[in-house]
Amino acid sequence: MYRYFIHLGFKGTHYHGWQVQPGSETVQGILNESLSMLLRENIYCIGAGRTDSGVHAPCFYAHFDSQQNDLHLDSKVIYKLNCILPRDIAVYKIIDVPNDAHARFSAISRTYLYRLSQLKDPFNLEFTMFMSKKIEIEKMNVAAEILKIYTDFTSFSKLHTDVKTNNCNVTYAKWTIEGTELHFTISADRFLRNMVRAIVGTLLEIGLGKMTPDCVRAIIEKKNRSEAGTSVDASGLHLIKIQYPDNIISNNPIPY
Repeated sequence: MYRYFIHLGFKGTHYHGWQVQPGSETVQGILNESLSMLLRENIYCIGAGRTDSGVHAPCFYAHFDSQQNDLHLDSKVIYKLNCILPRDIAVYKIIDVPNDAHARFSAISRTYLYRLSQLKDPFNLEFTMFMSKKIEIEKMNVAAEILKIYTDFTSFSKLHTDVKTNNCNVTYAKWTIEGTELHFTISADRFLRNMVRAIVGTLLEIGLGKMTPDCVRAIIEKKNRSEAGTSVDASGLHLIKIQYPDNIISNNPIPY
């Protein structure tokens, strides 16, 4: 068997996230079916992680094993696969990797972007969260810096998940102004389910003056999800980068 990474992107609006779920349309399910049809063998893709329903991923990786070698050298494979896949899922590249490479466990960092639009735009509804209120970005950035001090993010995790630890190492967290949008970019070695959306919801309460930046310390230290803010809408969340060691993928840019 030969192992491959598949580099893809998808618009998550019409999917119940990445992971296969009975009775629900998911990106993993569609990709498995499409690859199996094209390669005429049973293909099962393992993704870099779960994405919640409605979350977008301009940059996503999965791995699969195949009996066929040199798939990464055949440009027709990507062309044919994109013809089979729906318009909101696109494959960019197939990469041959070592047999022990794992799309999820080999990843060393992930980066998410949350887009908040302050201008109502009917053509941007599926990719942003709309909020026209005055938001103090400086205060949110003070609070965002505090995130990098801690590792236990139980307060921002969805309840009753099957993970063994709620520890994550946040290496970057910052709000920026991009035209009529506010962007929140956050990088970490791993993320918990619903973590980014809960963090954004909490930071927005600070930006709206409902809490002070230092409240983030108390929220994290209480390790209680009810202490944090409401999770924001999934439409504004985008997985924009996954970083791997150079022996797996030597050049891993954001695809836009």
